[in-house]
Amino acid sequence: MSAPYPGRDRLARRIDPRGGRPRLEGREVRVAVVGGGIAGLSAAAVLAERGVRVTLYERDAQLGGRLSGWPTQLADGSEATMSRGFHAFFRQYYNLRALLRRTDPGLHGLTGLPDYPLRHRDGGQDSFARVPRTPPLSALGFVARSPSFGWRDLGRMNPRAALPLLDVGVPGVYEELDGTSATDFLAAIRFPEAAHHLAFEVFSRSFFADPATLSAAELVLMFHIYFLGSSEGLLFDVPREPFPQGLWDPLARYLGTLGVEIRTGTAVGEVLPADEERMTVVTDTAGEPYDGVVLALDTGGLRTVVGASPELVDSAWRERIARLRTAPPFLVSRLWLSRPVAGDRPGFLGTSGYDGLDNVSVLDRWEGEAHRWALRTGGSVVELHAYAVDPAGQRGQVEQRLVRQLREVYPETADAEIIDARHEWRADCPLFTVGGYQDRPGVRTTDARVVVAGDLVRTGLPVALMERAATSGFLAANALLERWGVRGETLWTVPRRGRSAAARALAGLGRR
Repeated sequence: MSAPYPGRDRLARRIDPRGGRPRLEGREVRVAVVGGGIAGLSAAAVLAERGVRVTLYERDAQLGGRLSGWPTQLADGSEATMSRGFHAFFRQYYNLRALLRRTDPGLHGLTGLPDYPLRHRDGGQDSFARVPRTPPLSALGFVARSPSFGWRDLGRMNPRAALPLLDVGVPGVYEELDGTSATDFLAAIRFPEAAHHLAFEVFSRSFFADPATLSAAELVLMFHIYFLGSSEGLLFDVPREPFPQGLWDPLARYLGTLGVEIRTGTAVGEVLPADEERMTVVTDTAGEPYDGVVLALDTGGLRTVVGASPELVDSAWRERIARLRTAPPFLVSRLWLSRPVAGDRPGFLGTSGYDGLDNVSVLDRWEGEAHRWALRTGGSVVELHAYAVDPAGQRGQVEQRLVRQLREVYPETADAEIIDARHEWRADCPLFTVGGYQDRPGVRTTDARVVVAGDLVRTGLPVALMERAATSGFLAANALLERWGVRGETLWTVPRRGRSAAARALAGLGRR
């Protein structure tokens, strides 16, 4: 018998699809999924499982989107897998985990990290390892243990301005706070200055954005998902092997058994109506008709395809897509060092005040490939992240600065030789600007043949980041399946409102 809940939270919300047949019957139905990241893979899996003939287009040579990986040869002759950097698989990512369970039912390919420490340059360090997971004990336990956010700080906060944190609903949180920046919201609630790194490093900078440009609605939603609204807690899992080997290669094989045709290295240039029932997807080599299209692209890719498709959906929708923005560049630097990092260092450390360094990962603590390299060489594999980098900065100087900061954070690395290094610069994350919620596309469009998926999409559900990508992919598949009378995927989310009736009532009074 399957578990009644996808995690430990008994207030998790189940969302059932519309009823219908379990699988397609009769004529063949073809769907194009444009984009091979989490959103596209989620949509492809649900559609193919129900008998849809799916073709998945991915412009890069690898699947995974922002979690892709590719082989590289190091200076010592070793083969390694480079990627776009660390990602945390939180336990409340119910729908992403449902996707991964297609090939790993017990999720044995993930392993939990024991803590999520956050260090400020002034010497303060916060930890979530021993904080209770169930609200409100989670908040009270954190305040009791935190050196940067104490009981006096809690007492100085503006309770009326902070009330939205107690009752977060979607889309209500956007209606209330999308016109305010994350920085201004924290100032209004008098969030203690010494603890700003908690909000910025834990929550807002997860969006690769400057908090001054980020919608406060997204920040408050993050508080709800990870801290005040869910009993899954802030600890997370990470893959035991690099993304391709651990996640996407098995999923690609699974999709292949369902008849999905995966076309990597194939960019879609245009999508246009073929007739009243079908759409044509155009690549460099051909145009093919499909009964439905899932646009599961990043912000820049969606703008490009929509901009080249003058008959797609309608003009108002295309204009909104054209206004979408991309977050500033971010840097992932991976270093293969000749010496080990000290044994008591955490596998992952969030940092604040270190001149642009946002976190440090010691990959050989959990990733098998990195661990085997470290055992063989006696060294270590370390990854550094810098989010929302000034586009005008000199990239080489930023890369050098991160290495200097690593040596300050972990002084034992100062004497280590850098055997090899890879620096990945990207600028393809969505930017959730102040007041930008209404321009973001929903899953459905005015053309029932075309749906949209990705972490930029409005889902009407309390999800974010990778979980928003997976959820929107499931929703996109469900929307198409409804056209053909087929039952789609069941979804789960954290509670859609504040957990406490008293807190919800108090928040309601504050809004009057």
